[in-house]
Amino acid sequence: MERPILYLAITNHGFGHATRMASVAATIQKFCPEVLLIIVTTAPRWLLECYIENDFIYRPRAFDLGVVQADSLTMDKAATLEKLLDIKKHQNSLITSEANFIRQNRVNLILADIPFLAPGFAKAANIPCWMMSNFGWDFIYRDWGSEWNAVADWISDWYSKCDRLFRLPFHEPMKAFNNITDVGLTGGSPHYSLDDLRSIWGITTPVEKTILLTFGGLGLQQIPYDRLKEFSDWQFIIFDRFAPDLPNLIKINDYKYRPVDFMPICGRVVSKPGYSTFAEATKLGVPIVTLPREDFAEASFLIEGVTNYNQHQIVTPAEFFAGTWDFLSELPQAAKQSQPISKDGNEAIAQAVINYLQSS
Repeated sequence: MERPILYLAITNHGFGHATRMASVAATIQKFCPEVLLIIVTTAPRWLLECYIENDFIYRPRAFDLGVVQADSLTMDKAATLEKLLDIKKHQNSLITSEANFIRQNRVNLILADIPFLAPGFAKAANIPCWMMSNFGWDFIYRDWGSEWNAVADWISDWYSKCDRLFRLPFHEPMKAFNNITDVGLTGGSPHYSLDDLRSIWGITTPVEKTILLTFGGLGLQQIPYDRLKEFSDWQFIIFDRFAPDLPNLIKINDYKYRPVDFMPICGRVVSKPGYSTFAEATKLGVPIVTLPREDFAEASFLIEGVTNYNQHQIVTPAEFFAGTWDFLSELPQAAKQSQPISKDGNEAIAQAVINYLQSS
């Protein structure tokens, strides 16, 4: 019997889409090691290898761009629109070349998060396209004004050709999709024992005085590091290698570690609104401190999700960038919902994919 082959296409934006897809891919590999994974993304291979232990084929390609950003909070809408129109102009050749690759490699199924041309590849190669996400790019762009409507309509039309959507928690309605399966939270699980982490990185503070600062793959230049000096008996952990050297700031610069590995030894995670960080922290029950983002439509759904299902603090940009960080001495608010959120997204998607591959 031939090995089942799964083509995983990932949106070219930050690291969050790559890490949540990699979490699902790792679960597929664990449940069914004979599945051959072809992972199609411009996210770095080392990032995928933090989640996926065994072999996979890495195909560095970009079919969308998300939003052109200087850092995790600064967006360049004009450059984004220009690049999207360029993709639209060349979509036929992109679809033809990728469909050829998919046919030559005898791919059985596409799973995409959430590049809108993926259903086009599937139709041209005559296989199904399934997708997973908590939002579509049509929703993000439509929020930016009427000059984006034509691009958003074009993207919605591609999404409508998707055969099945696994809709993640903290989601917008995702109206373009015709066949929706709701699943639980996805994300990575910690790889290291807490004692090992503490001894390797010299972390001696109690959990409630240990804070993870994480702003995704793009980082955030304007973190007010001066504030940390006021909390000399606290420990801050960050993955920003350009952060200043401070006695109470640990910079994690070894690629084998991920933010989720440190979450269990932290009393709080301070982050921009991002699905993967929110989902991993919520799975582990670690409170979230976050700032609203008025210009990114997904953010309100993420913040609503985290206030419903996790302990949380919502701080204003002024409090974060110019304030005294008094929020650290206040207790997080309790989750609004008494029912816990489902946390089986990795397993639910992986099992559905394997069931399909084994039956086709």
